[in-house]
Amino acid sequence: MFRDLTPNVRLLILINVGMFLAKSFLPDEYLSLHYFGAKDFYPFQLVTYMFVHGSFFHLLGNMFGLYMFGSLLERIWGAQRFLFFYFFCGIGAGLLYVGIQHFVDFADIRRATELVLSNPSSFNLMDYAQHYAVIGSPQGVALNIEWVHANYDEYINRSILGGASGSIFGILMAFGYLFPNSEMFLFPLPIPIKAKYFVSFYGLYELYQGIQQYEGDNVAHFAHIGGMIFAVILLKVWGTKRNNFY
Repeated sequence: MFRDLTPNVRLLILINVGMFLAKSFLPDEYLSLHYFGAKDFYPFQLVTYMFVHGSFFHLLGNMFGLYMFGSLLERIWGAQRFLFFYFFCGIGAGLLYVGIQHFVDFADIRRATELVLSNPSSFNLMDYAQHYAVIGSPQGVALNIEWVHANYDEYINRSILGGASGSIFGILMAFGYLFPNSEMFLFPLPIPIKAKYFVSFYGLYELYQGIQQYEGDNVAHFAHIGGMIFAVILLKVWGTKRNNFY
C-alpha cells in the first residue's frame, strides 16, 4: 500500500511521522505558528508549523487525508506542481488564521491594552486585569505599565497553530473541484455522497464552527477554511478545466 504512493506524498508522510516521533527532541513551540504580533513569531513558522502535530490522532487524520487524495493529485499535476500546491495551501491557511487573530480574536485586548497604557489609572489597571489577566491574579500582582506589557505578550503568545490540516483541506477542496461527481462515503453513513456535496458540507461546517467559537474547541477551523480558499484561488489561476475530469 505504501509503495503505491507518489514520491512527494510518501516524503511528506515520512517527514510528518518522523517529526512526530522526534517530538521530545524538537522545539515544537518554536516551530509552531505564532501570532505575528507575538515576540516568538518568526516568518519561517508559516512553513514549519505544517509539520508539528499535537497528538497521534491529529497526525493520523491528516496523513490519512494525504494518503487518500494526495497521490491522485500528484499523478495529475506532477511532483513539482503538487508540492507547490501543498505549501501554497498550508501557508495560505496560516496567513488567514493569523489574520483572523489580528482582526477578531485579539482585537479587544489590543484596544484595551492601548487604552490602559494611554491612561494607566488604578481603576483602568484593575478593570484591565479583571478581563485579561493571564499573569498572576488581579489581587496578587503589582498592576503597572510593565505588568500590562508582560501580560499582553503572554496573552497573545499562548495562541499557536500546528499541523498539516490547511494543506489537507486544500487537497480535499481540489479533489471536490476536479472530481465533483465522484462518490464518497461519509462515515458512519452507508450512503454514497458526491464529492462536491461532501466538500461543500465540510466547508460550511468548518465556517460555522469557526464563527461559533465554542468554549473548549481548540480546532483551528479558519485554518481549514484558509486551505480551501487558497486551493480555489490557485486552481483558478492555473485555469484547470473541470470538464477534463470525471
